[in-house]
Amino acid sequence: MQIAARWPSDSPLIMLHSARLHRQWARWSILATPTGFFRFNGRSQWLACGRAGDRAWPGLNFRHDPLADLDLLLAATRVTRGPSGRRTLPFRGGWIGCFGYDLGRWIEPAAHHDPPALDDRQWPAFELAYCPSALLHDGLHGVWYAVGGGAVPELQEPQRADEPDELFVGELRSGIEPDRYVDAVTRTIRYIAAGDIFQANITQRFSATVSGSTRRLLQIALPASGAWYGAYLELSGGRCLLSLSPELFLRVDPCSRHVMSRPIKGTRPSAVGSRELLGSAKDAAELYMIVDLMRNDLGRICEYGSVRVPRARRIETHPTVHHGVGEVVGRLRAGVTFGEVMRATFPPGSVTGAPKIRAMQIIDELEGVRRGPYCGAIGFLSNCGAIGMSVAIRTLALSGRREHGRWDRLTGILDYGAGGGIVADSDPVAEYRESLDKVAVLRMALREPAPEVMSDQ
Repeated sequence: MQIAARWPSDSPLIMLHSARLHRQWARWSILATPTGFFRFNGRSQWLACGRAGDRAWPGLNFRHDPLADLDLLLAATRVTRGPSGRRTLPFRGGWIGCFGYDLGRWIEPAAHHDPPALDDRQWPAFELAYCPSALLHDGLHGVWYAVGGGAVPELQEPQRADEPDELFVGELRSGIEPDRYVDAVTRTIRYIAAGDIFQANITQRFSATVSGSTRRLLQIALPASGAWYGAYLELSGGRCLLSLSPELFLRVDPCSRHVMSRPIKGTRPSAVGSRELLGSAKDAAELYMIVDLMRNDLGRICEYGSVRVPRARRIETHPTVHHGVGEVVGRLRAGVTFGEVMRATFPPGSVTGAPKIRAMQIIDELEGVRRGPYCGAIGFLSNCGAIGMSVAIRTLALSGRREHGRWDRLTGILDYGAGGGIVADSDPVAEYRESLDKVAVLRMALREPAPEVMSDQ
């Protein structure tokens, strides 16, 4: 975090950071400045950052198919061998960024309601920063590595205590009234009773005005969250993402072709104690449905018989909540591209429901606004073929205009989504409370009082 605080304001900061060390799940952090951004917003675009060495990707004929075009870029930047003695490094230069939930509309055009949800923020379907060089920190051994051979930005002097970075965040408000959210849950339960779906993840969007240092927001929120899969991305077009995610979407080892997903379903405040969640048959059913969905998704791209469930459910405790977590693994078939992996698995099943396409249609109908990056995926695609992506939950999406041309200052809107999986025996009021529990980590960081909770009456 000290290096992030000293990153020059005229260079975009791309950062994946494990805010709470775990030997297996949260060991590495990556910091980089990209040479440019590749994004898809109906057409494929390469946006250079205006620095020496920017690449224009000559010879690549984009077809404006998001995943096919991305496969072209990954093939152009892929390396087959890494530096000697560094085989354990997860990232050796490559792409870091976000795949928005609404990329699912391009993967499966039927997965939307007519009329579609309002696209009032107009986030790209995905945006990736090309980072041929990066700094990596091994939290387990406290060692830094430089990869890619490029120059590291010259770090600034630490901010003086009497000149703190300013940050103003307005009151966080939901875009819908509590009764409307409860009604959306109730209607979802009716769809389940009618046989349309088994489960759907219904969310609400909280928003606030924001102005000032987005890196100050990073310094406040990420350490407090203890997020295993934290991320901070200064993107093009006056956009910035800060993710406090605890959930692994996909991890791929290019040598063994081993792929893993760890879906989360079931939440309780950490003050309640984990036994309540452990003993909840309703929450267990939510998770088992999504584990089965992920088995099916991975089965489309993995070798026959290789998909397994090492652990169907365990309870993990994070700073503000307990979660139920499953684990699904497999071995990718030889020659499977990243685009094919995404077509088979995206959006993550834990934030859609089952069956996935019908659940996505109902989400589009009941939530009313597009999710943007929320409930998508954030992470890296290394030039060596390694992949590490989290589910973009607990994620702040900031959009507006940058102040004075600085990458670290923005004036605009902060959006933050929260919700949960709805099944046949869900209690609509309890689901509303769970969505508030998931906002607690952000309110704690911003030191906001929690809203009044609905009563059962």
